[in-house]
Amino acid sequence: MSSPRPVALTPAWLRRHALPRPDDEGDKRSRGQVLVVAGANEMPGAALLCAVGTLRAGAGRLQVATTERAAPLVASAVPEARVIAVPETRGGALAAAARTRLEELGAQADAVVVGPGMLESAGTSRMLAQWLLALPAIPVVVDAAALCALSVDPERLANADASLILTPHSGEAARLLGWPREDLERDPLAAAIAISRAFRAVCVMKGATTYIAAPDADGDDATVLSNTRGNVGLAMSGSGDTLAGIIGGLAARGAVPLHAAAWGVHLHAAAADRIEARQGTLGFLARELLDEIPAIMNGLAARKARRSPSSRT
Repeated sequence: MSSPRPVALTPAWLRRHALPRPDDEGDKRSRGQVLVVAGANEMPGAALLCAVGTLRAGAGRLQVATTERAAPLVASAVPEARVIAVPETRGGALAAAARTRLEELGAQADAVVVGPGMLESAGTSRMLAQWLLALPAIPVVVDAAALCALSVDPERLANADASLILTPHSGEAARLLGWPREDLERDPLAAAIAISRAFRAVCVMKGATTYIAAPDADGDDATVLSNTRGNVGLAMSGSGDTLAGIIGGLAARGAVPLHAAAWGVHLHAAAADRIEARQGTLGFLARELLDEIPAIMNGLAARKARRSPSSRT
C-alpha cells in the first residue's frame, strides 16, 4: 500500500476546514462538554494544564476525573471545572474501581481526553481498555500513559465506537508498533501512517515535524498533514498535556477528529512561535502557551468570517 504525500498544515488549510462556530443564542452546553481523565498524586499539574487547554480551545463545560489525593489541588487551581475524585491504588494510579464512575462520566461527555500525567500500571491499562471499549461514538484523545491501554486489546479497540485521536511521541509510538525507537525516529511519517492504520484512528506523531494521519472508512489513509511550525521551546514538561487538552476542547465543540487534531497542532505551535518572538526560544512555560490560544484561534476564524457573506440582515 503506497503512502500518501503529506499536505502542509497552513492557515489557508485551516480556514478551508473551519471550526464550528458557536450559536450566538447557545449556552455553555451547546459548546460541548469535555471529560478530562488525567493526573496523579505526583503530577496534578498535568491535569491542570490539560483541563485549561480544553477551555482555551472554547469548550463550554469541563469535568476532570483524577486521583483522590490530586483532586483537591486540581479543583482549587481550575475553578471553572467540576473535579471528581476517583479511586486510586496504593501507588497513586487509577484503580480498577474507577471504571464505573468513569463510565457514568463518559456517557455525558461530547469528547474525552485521557492520559496526561497518569501513572502507568498493568491494572490501570486493563481498566482503561475496558472503559474505552464502553465509550459511545465520541472523539477520545488518548495521550501519554493511557496509550498503554491500546496494547491490551488492540483489535477490539480499533473497532470500538469511540473515535480515537492518538498523540504519541517517538518513544510511545515505538512501543505501540513494536519498532526500535531509532528506526521510528528515522521515519516518523511511516510511523504515523502505521499507527493510524492499525488503530483506525487519527494519529498525531509529535516531533520537530509533526505528522497527522487519518484513515478513511476502510482503514486506509485518507489524509496526512505535516506541521513544521513551532520551535524547540515546546520540548519541555507539560507541553504535550496542553496539546491534548486543546485538541479535546476543539473536538468537544464539534470539530471532526482530523480537524480538531490539525487545529490543535497549529494553535500549539503558533503559540510557541508568538512567545519566541517576544522573549526567545527557551525558558517559557507550558502554561504560558495557553494564554496565546484564543487570540490565534479567533484571528483565523475572523479572517474566514470576513471572506464569507454575512448571514445577518
